[in-house]
Amino acid sequence: MWEKFYSKNGLAAKNIAKELIKLKVGDKIPRISDYCAQLSIGRGTVQSALNLLVEMKAIKLEARGHLGTYLVSKDNNLLLEIAGIAPLIGSMPLPYSRKYEGLATGIVEAFESTGKTINLIYMRGGLNRIEAVRTKRSDFAIVSKMTADNIISEYPNLKIFKKFGANSYVSAHKIFLADSDHHVTNDKLRVGVDMESPDQMQLTFAEFENRNVEYVNVNYMQLFDMLNSKQIDVAVWNVDDKRMNQTFQAIDFQSAKAKKISRDTTEAVIVIDGDREQEIAEKWDSVDIQKILDIQKSVEKGEKIPRY
Repeated sequence: MWEKFYSKNGLAAKNIAKELIKLKVGDKIPRISDYCAQLSIGRGTVQSALNLLVEMKAIKLEARGHLGTYLVSKDNNLLLEIAGIAPLIGSMPLPYSRKYEGLATGIVEAFESTGKTINLIYMRGGLNRIEAVRTKRSDFAIVSKMTADNIISEYPNLKIFKKFGANSYVSAHKIFLADSDHHVTNDKLRVGVDMESPDQMQLTFAEFENRNVEYVNVNYMQLFDMLNSKQIDVAVWNVDDKRMNQTFQAIDFQSAKAKKISRDTTEAVIVIDGDREQEIAEKWDSVDIQKILDIQKSVEKGEKIPRY
């Protein structure tokens, strides 16, 4: 059956499949003459292409006389495969907070609502996610605006594709203390820093620059355990991590530089390879950013169970 897609009718079916992906079940499909004009092919080729899609059970059509032909059902995954459109792969932060779970859930469900699929992978560290885009292991990366701005200055072929607005990435960062008696003005504090997380690293260095501190390189997923066991004294982390909030005292940044940087760490953005913008834009077509944010908020409030 699949060999038929290498024929003239099959190539037409691939192009028509791309258009049918955009339609909802119950919609009236374009007339044969419309497809003829759009694709520069004959009426017989269009009819054969539609018959092939029906035969493959990718679509089911219903002719309603002078009212036209309607899309009764469709298999979007099969249409995507026929059209040669592979699902997008996006790299996201590890979903340790409700905010990240909400963002992932929002992206998955917003794509599903348009009849599309998306695959998400979860990676620690913005630099690792950006590298996945550069090496084509993922089509896009979710990082903070601050990380995106810094990386794009180094790799101009990368670009910000979409922005989600303030507080979509994290609510805020603060300084967490292993011992509430510690104050960040004390010297010789052991400070946890994750060198693969640009946000956490830059905020940490900005807050403690010119101070007599010992930096301890640590995976940010180990910050809680390191603070709890007092192997480090302080660490910069985001307030969306409930376990950190419930266990340790958190104080605001003292450094003006850290306060300024922190504003750009709250917004989530999508970074892509600029050379692939048109291809990726086609796959994001009709995906509503506001729908993603609304779902994220519902997950954060506990109104919706995360699903990603």
